[in-house]
Amino acid sequence: MPLSPVLTKRFGTDQPWKIDNYERLDGYAGLRKALTMQPDELIALVKDSNLRGRGGAGFPTGMKWSFIPQGDGKPHYVVVNADEGEPGTCRDLPLMMNDPHGLIEGIIIACYAVRAEHAFIYIRGEAIHAIRRVTQAVVEARRKGYLGRNVLGSGLDVEITVHGGAGAYICGEETALLDSLEGRRGQPRLKPPFPATNGLYDAPTVVNNVGTLASVPGIVLGGADWFKQMGPEGSPGPNMYSLSGRVANPGQYEAPMGTTLRELLAMAGGMSRGKELKFWTPGGSSTPMFTSEHLDTPLDFDAAVKAGSMNGTSAVMIFDEDDCVVRAVKKWSEFYKHESCGKCTPCREGTYWYVGIYDRLETGEATMEDVATLLDLSENILGRSFCALGDGATSPVSSSIKYFRDDYIAHVNGHGCPFPGARTLAGAH
Repeated sequence: MPLSPVLTKRFGTDQPWKIDNYERLDGYAGLRKALTMQPDELIALVKDSNLRGRGGAGFPTGMKWSFIPQGDGKPHYVVVNADEGEPGTCRDLPLMMNDPHGLIEGIIIACYAVRAEHAFIYIRGEAIHAIRRVTQAVVEARRKGYLGRNVLGSGLDVEITVHGGAGAYICGEETALLDSLEGRRGQPRLKPPFPATNGLYDAPTVVNNVGTLASVPGIVLGGADWFKQMGPEGSPGPNMYSLSGRVANPGQYEAPMGTTLRELLAMAGGMSRGKELKFWTPGGSSTPMFTSEHLDTPLDFDAAVKAGSMNGTSAVMIFDEDDCVVRAVKKWSEFYKHESCGKCTPCREGTYWYVGIYDRLETGEATMEDVATLLDLSENILGRSFCALGDGATSPVSSSIKYFRDDYIAHVNGHGCPFPGARTLAGAH
């Protein structure tokens, strides 16, 4: 069945990031329609669409907007989490590079809905080109009257500030992002209170992902029923899947939520080396891995959880039979150790011990007691860390031992990695 692009419909056109070209393809038509509605109508529309946050947690967007208290006399803020740093994830960057005005339009609509007059886009500091492109798009939108005072004569005042982060994975956690945005060290805050009441500058704040807000203009234009035609009832709408690793044509593929890996591989030309699929991540390295047995698992928020993992950031990293699962998890564990903010003991110490054990597995100095220790560590990190970074670090460890214990045994009995020539693709974009 042919797929009609929604998020990527401007990709491949002539300079889609320019505002004039954006306007030719329904650009800012959703905003004009939104301004004819009441803010509460907009929130109800997004609720009815069942748009769920594309940043990983899958929380209902309309519900999050409705949590913002009204009539409280405080300023309200919209903060965009564009600190994309999950290994294997490359969805927000293409959206910001190719269609920055789609994000900006979604932000303005969100500001109108929650009665906010200032929004902040927090972009990962290494993404220099995305920062420049989004900043230029903000300038273009202001010149055309979509930003500033009295937007399109509606009485709405909205400003957008683009902020380049300092390059820390922990700042993808929403409260660590807020601390960083306020000029402090990026570390997660204790919750409650939640950002909806005590967010940026201790004021009510909506924190949404790039892909979430980029979906909003289409919902306003097409309606909730149109949006719900794509994907399953519990997780509707279009989604961008990042395919990397042992796939013939790696890249970003837009498809309805609930698309399976079998279908995505067909779109991407199949496996790259003609070998059998061994393991893969449905939503980045912080989600429990799947195997070839899960080829037909729908990749949406509910079905992935039911199958034992999470949809996460839809970062699908694919490995074949010649790849070493232990070496892949070693690389991911090194990443989490490096990126742990050190605030809590389970994550700080647990990831350190992970790396030490995986080093021994690689060099042939490990024992089966070390494998048992990995599981024991995972139990002590999971649910006991201050934020989700620690939980995410346990996912590849626990799931790899669950599905590939024989590979761990081979590392112990064979005195090291039995795949010396297998170059891991862990973390490849």
